Amino acid sequence: MTTITAPARAARATAAPAIRRRALLNWVAVHSLAVAAALFFLLPFVFVFLTSVMSDQQALTSELWPHEWRWGNYAQVWRTPGFLTWWRNTLLYAGLGTLLVVVSSVPVAYALAKFRFRGRNLALMAVISMMMLPPQVTVIPMYLFWAKQLHLTGSLWPLIIPMAFGDAFTVFLLRQFLLTIPKEYVEAARIDGCGELRTLLRVVLPMARPAIAAVALFQFFYCWNDYFGPQIYSSENEGAWTLSYGLESFKGAHHTNWNLTMAATLLVMAPVIVLFFFAQKAFIEGVTLTGVKG
Repeated sequence: MTTITAPARAARATAAPAIRRRALLNWVAVHSLAVAAALFFLLPFVFVFLTSVMSDQQALTSELWPHEWRWGNYAQVWRTPGFLTWWRNTLLYAGLGTLLVVVSSVPVAYALAKFRFRGRNLALMAVISMMMLPPQVTVIPMYLFWAKQLHLTGSLWPLIIPMAFGDAFTVFLLRQFLLTIPKEYVEAARIDGCGELRTLLRVVLPMARPAIAAVALFQFFYCWNDYFGPQIYSSENEGAWTLSYGLESFKGAHHTNWNLTMAATLLVMAPVIVLFFFAQKAFIEGVTLTGVKG
């Protein structure tokens, strides 16, 4: 049996704070870049929030901290004529568009990942080519088609209807994830008598939930923030404006009321921030697992 002398105990007691201090310094050194990056991205949101609760006069000054917290700015923005309509249109565009893209892209991605057919590689190259094609290239013929042939301009349907035919980025991302699912699961389901549709619904989709969540969030964020599409197709009808386009009109009408402009901006950003906060685990998992196998 060994005994610890009093000097040894004193030395250990003296060394313990030094060890903890060294561990703290190591943590700060390792995470300093991450903390700096987090502050870099967080400070603009703090600035927007603080400005949104200032008075009209203080918002035009260089002061950063509100003298008086004007929470009524948010209520004033919410009561702006048309703001609720912009919200309803944006929810319709983002919600219905995301649903249509996911439902239409999953079968295509499943076929490209698990089926063996002539021309599969050519079809995959076509999908990748569509990813590289900027939407501005086709905007003129597409606008003429929706305006002259179907007479649907002035609404959001020219943006929503094409999503029922899939999205190249979504198809590619889902296909990459489905390649990581072992083929033995699919073959076992076929041996048990499942058809392709039942195999997709009962076997593949439950295993592909992270990827589906990731592409759904990608699509929802894209639709929520889309400015180019509503500007082209719905700008002539104020009743079909979305939040992104309506916010530009709001800023023009309140160009001297920076507190109201910032309050409106925060109300537009808040839903996607909250959604990502609650769905970030599934989103990160889906993005991380996608592309493991080519």
